[in-house]
Amino acid sequence: MGSRLRPGIDLIANIPDVAAQTVIDLGCGTGRLTERLRARWPDAHVAGLDSSPTMLEQARSDFPAIDWIETDIATWQPDALLDIIMSNAALHWLPDHAALFPRLFDCLAPGGVLAVQMPRNFGEASHVLVRTVAKELGFVERTGPDRAPVAEPPFYYDLMAPLAARLEIWETTYIQPLEGDNPVVDWIRSTALQPVMDLLDEAEATEFLRVYGERVREAYAKRDNGVTLFPFRRLFIVAVAGT
Repeated sequence: MGSRLRPGIDLIANIPDVAAQTVIDLGCGTGRLTERLRARWPDAHVAGLDSSPTMLEQARSDFPAIDWIETDIATWQPDALLDIIMSNAALHWLPDHAALFPRLFDCLAPGGVLAVQMPRNFGEASHVLVRTVAKELGFVERTGPDRAPVAEPPFYYDLMAPLAARLEIWETTYIQPLEGDNPVVDWIRSTALQPVMDLLDEAEATEFLRVYGERVREAYAKRDNGVTLFPFRRLFIVAVAGT
Protein backbone atom coordinates (compact mmCIF):
# COMPACT_ATOMS: atom_id res chain seq x y z
CA MET A 1 0.00 0.00 0.00
CA GLY A 2 1.46 3.37 -0.98
CA SER A 3 1.82 5.63 2.04
CA ARG A 4 0.18 8.57 0.26
CA LEU A 5 -2.79 6.40 -0.70
CA ARG A 6 -3.44 4.98 2.74
CA PRO A 7 -5.67 7.82 4.08
CA GLY A 8 -7.81 7.60 0.95
CA ILE A 9 -8.08 3.83 1.27
CA ASP A 10 -9.09 4.26 4.91
CA LEU A 11 -11.71 6.82 3.85
CA ILE A 12 -13.24 4.43 1.31
CA ALA A 13 -13.28 1.65 3.90
CA ASN A 14 -15.37 3.86 6.21
CA ILE A 15 -18.05 4.74 3.66
CA PRO A 16 -21.23 2.88 4.68
CA ASP A 17 -22.46 -0.01 2.53
CA VAL A 18 -25.08 1.94 0.60
CA ALA A 19 -26.62 0.61 -2.60
CA ALA A 20 -24.91 3.26 -4.69
CA GLN A 21 -25.76 3.74 -8.35
CA THR A 22 -23.85 7.01 -8.85
CA VAL A 23 -20.43 7.74 -7.36
CA ILE A 24 -18.01 10.62 -7.94
CA ASP A 25 -14.48 11.31 -6.74
CA LEU A 26 -13.80 15.06 -6.49
CA GLY A 27 -10.13 15.90 -7.02
CA CYS A 28 -9.41 12.42 -8.36
CA GLY A 29 -5.90 13.07 -9.70
CA THR A 30 -4.70 10.06 -11.67
CA GLY A 31 -7.65 7.98 -10.51
CA ARG A 32 -6.03 5.35 -8.32
CA LEU A 33 -8.60 5.82 -5.56
CA THR A 34 -11.44 6.27 -8.06
CA GLU A 35 -10.67 2.80 -9.34
CA ARG A 36 -10.98 1.50 -5.78
CA LEU A 37 -14.43 3.09 -5.59
CA ARG A 38 -15.37 1.31 -8.81
CA ALA A 39 -14.11 -1.99 -7.39
CA ARG A 40 -16.29 -1.55 -4.31
CA TRP A 41 -19.37 -0.48 -6.30
CA PRO A 42 -18.90 -2.33 -9.61
CA ASP A 43 -22.51 -1.83 -10.74
CA ALA A 44 -22.50 1.93 -10.17
CA HIS A 45 -21.70 4.71 -12.62
CA VAL A 46 -18.37 5.97 -11.25
CA ALA A 47 -16.84 9.29 -12.27
CA GLY A 48 -13.67 11.14 -11.34
CA LEU A 49 -13.36 14.92 -11.48
CA ASP A 50 -10.20 16.99 -11.58
CA SER A 51 -8.97 20.29 -13.02
CA SER A 52 -5.64 18.87 -14.21
CA PRO A 53 -5.73 17.69 -17.85
CA THR A 54 -2.37 15.94 -17.37
CA MET A 55 -3.63 13.84 -14.47
CA LEU A 56 -6.88 13.05 -16.23
CA GLU A 57 -5.00 11.94 -19.33
CA GLN A 58 -3.16 9.40 -17.18
CA ALA A 59 -6.42 8.37 -15.49
CA ARG A 60 -8.16 7.77 -18.84
CA SER A 61 -5.25 5.66 -20.00
CA ASP A 62 -5.08 3.54 -16.85
CA PHE A 63 -8.80 3.22 -16.05
CA PRO A 64 -10.88 3.60 -19.23
CA ALA A 65 -14.05 2.19 -17.64
CA ILE A 66 -14.48 5.29 -15.48
CA ASP A 67 -16.05 8.57 -16.61
CA TRP A 68 -13.42 11.31 -16.27
CA ILE A 69 -14.52 14.95 -15.99
CA GLU A 70 -12.24 17.98 -16.36
CA THR A 71 -13.59 20.88 -14.32
CA ASP A 72 -13.13 22.80 -11.07
CA ILE A 73 -14.72 21.52 -7.86
CA ALA A 74 -15.57 25.12 -6.96
CA THR A 75 -17.91 25.48 -9.95
CA TRP A 76 -19.02 21.86 -10.39
CA GLN A 77 -22.70 21.03 -10.17
CA PRO A 78 -24.04 17.54 -10.97
CA ASP A 79 -26.87 16.98 -13.44
CA ALA A 80 -28.66 14.79 -10.89
CA LEU A 81 -28.37 13.88 -7.21
CA LEU A 82 -25.59 11.40 -6.37
CA ASP A 83 -25.33 8.48 -3.98
CA ILE A 84 -21.67 8.95 -3.00
CA ILE A 85 -19.51 12.05 -3.21
CA MET A 86 -15.94 11.43 -2.10
CA SER A 87 -13.06 13.87 -1.95
CA ASN A 88 -9.63 12.80 -0.78
CA ALA A 89 -7.01 15.48 -0.01
CA ALA A 90 -8.55 18.10 -2.30
CA LEU A 91 -11.05 20.33 -0.49
CA HIS A 92 -8.37 22.06 1.61
CA TRP A 93 -7.38 23.88 -1.60
CA LEU A 94 -10.83 25.52 -1.73
CA PRO A 95 -11.94 28.48 0.41
CA ASP A 96 -15.17 29.09 2.36
CA HIS A 97 -15.87 25.65 3.74
CA ALA A 98 -18.92 27.07 5.51
CA ALA A 99 -20.56 27.34 2.09
CA LEU A 100 -18.73 24.52 0.27
CA PHE A 101 -19.67 21.59 2.51
CA PRO A 102 -23.44 22.27 2.63
CA ARG A 103 -23.41 22.80 -1.15
CA LEU A 104 -21.80 19.41 -1.71
CA PHE A 105 -24.14 17.77 0.80
CA ASP A 106 -27.13 19.20 -1.09
CA CYS A 107 -25.95 17.23 -4.15
CA LEU A 108 -26.69 13.91 -2.40
CA ALA A 109 -29.68 11.70 -3.07
CA PRO A 110 -31.64 10.50 -0.01
CA GLY A 111 -29.39 8.17 1.99
CA GLY A 112 -26.34 9.37 0.08
CA VAL A 113 -22.88 9.84 1.59
CA LEU A 114 -20.41 12.71 1.56
CA ALA A 115 -16.96 11.32 2.47
CA VAL A 116 -14.05 13.73 2.82
CA GLN A 117 -10.44 13.49 3.93
CA MET A 118 -8.24 16.58 4.30
CA PRO A 119 -4.73 17.12 5.69
CA ARG A 120 -4.61 19.06 8.93
CA ASN A 121 -0.88 19.34 9.43
CA PHE A 122 -0.66 23.10 9.24
CA GLY A 123 0.69 23.50 12.77
CA GLU A 124 3.47 20.98 12.10
CA ALA A 125 7.03 22.35 11.82
CA SER A 126 7.19 21.42 8.13
CA HIS A 127 4.32 23.80 7.37
CA VAL A 128 5.04 26.54 9.93
CA LEU A 129 8.57 26.86 8.60
CA VAL A 130 7.30 27.63 5.09
CA ARG A 131 5.91 30.95 6.26
CA THR A 132 8.70 31.56 8.78
CA VAL A 133 11.41 31.27 6.14
CA ALA A 134 9.36 33.21 3.59
CA LYS A 135 9.08 36.06 6.11
CA GLU A 136 12.80 36.02 6.88
CA LEU A 137 13.64 36.20 3.17
CA GLY A 138 11.09 38.92 2.45
CA PHE A 139 8.70 36.71 0.48
CA VAL A 140 5.91 36.55 3.04
CA GLU A 141 3.62 38.90 1.12
CA ARG A 142 3.44 36.25 -1.61
CA THR A 143 2.44 33.33 0.61
CA GLY A 144 -1.20 34.34 1.06
CA PRO A 145 -3.17 34.65 4.31
CA ASP A 146 -1.61 33.28 7.47
CA ARG A 147 -4.43 30.86 8.23
CA ALA A 148 -4.95 27.13 8.18
CA PRO A 149 -7.12 26.12 5.20
CA VAL A 150 -8.81 23.41 7.29
CA ALA A 151 -10.67 24.34 10.46
CA GLU A 152 -10.80 22.50 13.78
CA PRO A 153 -13.08 19.42 13.86
CA PRO A 154 -15.82 21.16 15.93
CA PHE A 155 -16.33 23.63 13.07
CA TYR A 156 -17.29 20.79 10.72
CA TYR A 157 -19.46 19.13 13.36
CA ASP A 158 -21.44 22.32 13.97
CA LEU A 159 -21.72 22.86 10.21
CA MET A 160 -22.83 19.37 9.23
CA ALA A 161 -24.69 17.98 12.25
CA PRO A 162 -27.91 19.91 11.49
CA LEU A 163 -27.86 18.57 7.91
CA ALA A 164 -26.83 14.92 8.27
CA ALA A 165 -28.82 11.95 9.53
CA ARG A 166 -25.52 10.40 10.56
CA LEU A 167 -22.17 12.13 10.99
CA GLU A 168 -18.74 10.78 11.85
CA ILE A 169 -15.66 12.98 12.26
CA TRP A 170 -12.26 11.75 13.34
CA GLU A 171 -8.56 12.41 12.97
CA THR A 172 -5.71 10.03 12.33
CA THR A 173 -2.02 10.84 12.54
CA TYR A 174 -0.02 8.71 10.13
CA ILE A 175 3.63 8.29 11.07
CA GLN A 176 5.44 8.24 7.74
CA PRO A 177 8.89 6.60 7.77
CA LEU A 178 10.81 8.56 5.14
CA GLU A 179 14.21 7.89 3.65
CA GLY A 180 16.65 10.20 1.92
CA ASP A 181 18.91 13.15 2.62
CA ASN A 182 16.11 15.59 3.56
CA PRO A 183 12.98 13.53 2.95
CA VAL A 184 10.40 15.81 4.61
CA VAL A 185 11.19 18.49 2.03
CA ASP A 186 10.79 15.90 -0.72
CA TRP A 187 7.50 14.69 0.81
CA ILE A 188 5.78 18.10 0.76
CA ARG A 189 7.51 19.63 -2.26
CA SER A 190 4.52 19.02 -4.54
CA THR A 191 1.90 19.93 -1.92
CA ALA A 192 2.51 22.48 0.85
CA LEU A 193 5.61 23.93 -0.81
CA GLN A 194 4.25 24.20 -4.34
CA PRO A 195 2.04 27.32 -3.94
CA VAL A 196 5.00 29.28 -2.57
CA MET A 197 7.48 27.96 -5.12
CA ASP A 198 5.13 28.94 -7.93
CA LEU A 199 5.39 32.58 -6.84
CA LEU A 200 9.20 32.76 -6.71
CA ASP A 201 11.65 33.19 -9.53
CA GLU A 202 14.46 30.68 -9.98
CA ALA A 203 17.00 32.47 -7.79
CA GLU A 204 14.46 33.11 -5.04
CA ALA A 205 13.26 29.51 -5.12
CA THR A 206 16.82 28.22 -4.81
CA GLU A 207 17.51 30.43 -1.79
CA PHE A 208 14.18 29.58 -0.20
CA LEU A 209 14.78 25.84 -0.54
CA ARG A 210 18.30 26.16 0.85
CA VAL A 211 17.21 27.94 4.02
CA TYR A 212 13.97 26.01 4.42
CA GLY A 213 15.78 22.71 3.91
CA GLU A 214 18.28 23.54 6.65
CA ARG A 215 15.49 24.35 9.12
CA VAL A 216 13.50 21.25 8.28
CA ARG A 217 16.57 19.04 8.64
CA GLU A 218 17.02 20.44 12.17
CA ALA A 219 13.34 19.91 13.03
CA TYR A 220 13.20 16.28 11.89
CA ALA A 221 16.22 14.32 13.03
CA LYS A 222 17.06 10.98 11.47
CA ARG A 223 16.67 7.85 13.59
CA ASP A 224 19.65 5.61 14.21
CA ASN A 225 18.68 3.51 11.17
CA GLY A 226 18.63 6.57 8.89
CA VAL A 227 14.84 6.86 8.73
CA THR A 228 13.10 10.18 9.35
CA LEU A 229 9.67 9.93 11.02
CA PHE A 230 7.14 12.46 9.76
CA PRO A 231 3.77 12.72 11.55
CA PHE A 232 0.93 13.60 9.17
CA ARG A 233 -2.49 14.37 10.65
CA ARG A 234 -5.62 13.87 8.54
CA LEU A 235 -9.22 14.90 9.20
CA PHE A 236 -12.02 12.54 8.09
CA ILE A 237 -15.68 13.46 7.67
CA VAL A 238 -18.41 11.01 6.67
CA ALA A 239 -21.89 12.53 6.50
CA VAL A 240 -24.99 10.53 5.53
CA ALA A 241 -28.11 12.21 4.18
CA GLY A 242 -31.49 11.31 5.57
CA THR A 243 -33.92 9.15 3.66
